[in-house]
Amino acid sequence: MAENYDLVVLGAGPGGYVAAIRAAQLGLKTALVEKEKVGGVCLHKGCIPSKTMLRSAELFHDMKHAQEYGIAVGEVKLDIKGVHKRKNKVKDQLHKGVQHLLKRNGITVYNGTGRMLGPSIFSPLPGTISVEKSDGSDNDMLVPQQVLIATGSRPAGLPGVEVDGTFIMNSDHALEMDTLPQSIVIVGGGVIGVEWASMLGDFGVKVTLVEYADRILPFEDSDISKEMTRLLKKRKVKIVTGAEVLPETVKVDRDQVILEMKKKGKRESLTADRMLVSVGRLPNTRDIGLHNTSIRTEKDIIQVNEFMQTAESHIYAIGDVIGGYQLAHAASYEGILAVEHMAGKSPNPIDPLTIPRCTYSRPEVGSLGLSEEEAKKQGYDVKIGKFPFRALGKALVSGNSDGFIKLVADRKTDDILGVHMIGPHATDLISEAGLAKVLDATPWEIGQVIHPHPTLSEAYGEVALAVDGKPIHS
Repeated sequence: MAENYDLVVLGAGPGGYVAAIRAAQLGLKTALVEKEKVGGVCLHKGCIPSKTMLRSAELFHDMKHAQEYGIAVGEVKLDIKGVHKRKNKVKDQLHKGVQHLLKRNGITVYNGTGRMLGPSIFSPLPGTISVEKSDGSDNDMLVPQQVLIATGSRPAGLPGVEVDGTFIMNSDHALEMDTLPQSIVIVGGGVIGVEWASMLGDFGVKVTLVEYADRILPFEDSDISKEMTRLLKKRKVKIVTGAEVLPETVKVDRDQVILEMKKKGKRESLTADRMLVSVGRLPNTRDIGLHNTSIRTEKDIIQVNEFMQTAESHIYAIGDVIGGYQLAHAASYEGILAVEHMAGKSPNPIDPLTIPRCTYSRPEVGSLGLSEEEAKKQGYDVKIGKFPFRALGKALVSGNSDGFIKLVADRKTDDILGVHMIGPHATDLISEAGLAKVLDATPWEIGQVIHPHPTLSEAYGEVALAVDGKPIHS
């Protein structure tokens, strides 16, 4: 027997479950379909477990340098099983929290794989959902008035390279390593690759980071990329940019990974205990019934309008399946936007330039808006302010003074075009830039904010003054 709903959400990650909660708050009878666990990849295989392990790596580094703070701790050893134990404890606690929220909001959760069917006896519109149960029992049939696709993404592979999960891994496998290798080659110097290079480097693994572009973090401001390169190299991470891994040369021999890469026409061999492929993520849009609809895709990415509507006006899509930044917080806000629109509200479309981007390495990176290069390419006459963290008392007190904050503004209008920072707690500090962007603040207005001393946030006041050449402490 079919069950009727106002909304059925496919996928219970940070986009799907947040959208479901907002829908319930608006009075919509809502169902959530998830083939694994609510919370999705972010909670179970991505953001949370990786950041928990990064915290362990950071603490391990700090404890090895405790003498610099006048603290004698003796020999410090890493217990990777203990790291995993804490990681799993954090995941379990948050998983229970999500389950509680869904239950409290009266959302029905179906465990299984949801697929959209074409028009049927249940509905003249495509979008009736067949749920293939995880336990193998009879399928459930859900008949929604609206559908929200939030099925997320999966790690992309390197064409021609077989990921075996042991010697050649993606990020899912790396999160479950019960023993650490002595050496590793990380293919891909984007956010995921840099975070793993930072973490494993702090854990004592010899890391080689290989990037096809001419710099790591290629989508960040070039000054951020340069500083991250400098600081990782200072930590003995080998970085090779402008290099192409030759898939046909990748092999496992005597418990080691052997491969060749080509850089400026020359080939170079690499050997390591493990290889991690971190070359991006692919949208989970196959086998969910898109062929039964008129939804348009490009390279498996669902095309939507500013309100997250697909070509089928009653079917919306959010998160990694629509491309863009592929960030958990972006998916959450897209979910709220989509649900409010389908409920007849008048939400404001999301401006991509207000979405913060974060890299949780050591040091951290936080950015928002246009880079200096992007702004110039778009024809802006820019003015730039930069301020180093080493000039701040709080940074020196904490023992983390590397990095800087950079503000890009329009010389003609004084509008803030972008804010980019690398340094301690950059992923927390970037939120002030987000507020400034939403409120359309100018550097002068940021400079009028009284930032407490000593704090890292003082960097905002200083960089705002630096845009016009008037910083106090630099």
